[in-house]
Amino acid sequence: MKRIVITALAPFIFLSAAAERTVSAAQRPEVSARGAVLISADTGEIVFSANFSEKLPMASTTKIMTTLLCLESGDLYDEFVVDSDAIHVEGSSMGLVEGDTVTKYALCVGMLLPSGNDAANACAVKLAGSLENFAVMMNDKAKELGLSHTYFVTPSGLEGEGHGSSAYDMAMLAREALRNETFREICSSENMEIEFGAPPYKRWLKNTNKLLSMYDGVYGVKTGFTDEAGRCLVSACERDGKDLICVTLNDRDDWNDHMAMYDYGFETAVNVDIPVPDGYTVRLAGSENDTLSVSPESGSVTVTSMSADTDSFGFEVVAPPFVYAPVKKGDAVAQLRLTFKGREVRTIPLYADEDAEYASHAEKKSGPVNNIITKLRDFFNERNWR
Repeated sequence: MKRIVITALAPFIFLSAAAERTVSAAQRPEVSARGAVLISADTGEIVFSANFSEKLPMASTTKIMTTLLCLESGDLYDEFVVDSDAIHVEGSSMGLVEGDTVTKYALCVGMLLPSGNDAANACAVKLAGSLENFAVMMNDKAKELGLSHTYFVTPSGLEGEGHGSSAYDMAMLAREALRNETFREICSSENMEIEFGAPPYKRWLKNTNKLLSMYDGVYGVKTGFTDEAGRCLVSACERDGKDLICVTLNDRDDWNDHMAMYDYGFETAVNVDIPVPDGYTVRLAGSENDTLSVSPESGSVTVTSMSADTDSFGFEVVAPPFVYAPVKKGDAVAQLRLTFKGREVRTIPLYADEDAEYASHAEKKSGPVNNIITKLRDFFNERNWR
């Protein structure tokens, strides 16, 4: 269905500001990474950075993109036989052999936990027919997400000519991937039991991300290593309502550097309560009224930010062109999108404030637009074309 965006008339003005702002006297950590960044998972603001925009090899953290595309492709639990050529690849493996039957879900676990290059290649061939075609899909997605310092050549992160990303781009990629509940569930698990084989049988896969058990609140995301890229790590951590994402590229001391950056970030970042304006309406069809009043469940939203200033936050109502009657009070009929400088932070359901009964002949009390909509709806209903 086509969707329209209605900008709410609320006192929120978008202001330009520096990407990184210091709001406390916390001691900035010194890290050994060639590229590093710490961002708010909510707003994407930079909390800490060191050479965050340089394009560098990122090894198996590449599999964040491969897994995201796999999860978004659907049919996660349909079984298929892996491509024999695809799984013959060097490096880390989930243990695939010729003739194995797998699911896309199992491949995602195989990519995020033991960092299987065989899983990444099998996924690429399943989704795109070849590694080269899949690289096109990866780069199209990177462009869609605005990752301007990123270029993908391989699905696994093994070196290819020009393959690389920046610490900031990888943080923003992780931010997007973590919005997928299945991705978050997998990458936050220290080990998982899945089925694959010929015939499939159950086995356990272990996560290479030791930070999950080293630092309280860590819930992902992905490790990586090659001789060219060095040690690479993308992690995410939530504590006391603050949600942060950390990336280091080419870092010989990544575990300790991430913990030091989180220590700094949790002292520096703040929880901000954003008041949600009221008085929203959506266009209504098939009822006596032309509009329907809607409201969020809560009057405020708490986000992790670098400033308690709310001027850079705004709200947009996202709804179909028309909400069709009948509607019951409390039905979720639209969404309220919270943005930070135009970037989506999260969406909040909007619920009907009242019942809206269906009126088959609402001409007497409805406006001309609703009149036409109602007649069209009746016309199609009579012919069972709904």
